[in-house]
Amino acid sequence: MQLSDSFATITAITRGARMDRTDQSLIALRRILRATEIYGRKLATAAGLTAVQFRVLQIVADRTSCTATQIAQQMRVSQATITALVDKLVKHGVVTREKSQTDRRQTNIVITEAGRDTIRRAPDALQQRYVRKFEALEDWEQAQLVASLERVATLLDAEDIDAAPVLDTSDFRNHS
Repeated sequence: MQLSDSFATITAITRGARMDRTDQSLIALRRILRATEIYGRKLATAAGLTAVQFRVLQIVADRTSCTATQIAQQMRVSQATITALVDKLVKHGVVTREKSQTDRRQTNIVITEAGRDTIRRAPDALQQRYVRKFEALEDWEQAQLVASLERVATLLDAEDIDAAPVLDTSDFRNHS
């Protein structure tokens, strides 16, 4: 075997390994997308809400009451988006809007008993499982994972896409 033949063999093996890694990365991405799709369907069946609507409901449940502005700031989306989501939650009967007792200009969003029941019967939130496991990682591993995910977003030309911290495969603005 000549040196050029060895080099060609090594190049072919390296190319094959690189292709395998490409396939592995695409499979991993697809698994993540499928997991969010499956969770979204389970949540819709059990609670009648999208993942984004459910996240808003959780935020309201975690506080005594809150405003649309507070939710928008926490989710890093516009107040108009939150207003539309809250409208939907009010129609579902899981939250109500009440005038503030301390500031008449302010409207508070308050969870109803039906909202608490919805949270109780909903499947374990995919993102809550992720958060629990992510927070259990060592600091260096968390930093490495965040850097890798940000790099993936860049590879997909998605670094500038507006996104709330909610695992959902669809656009949160369409859930109003």
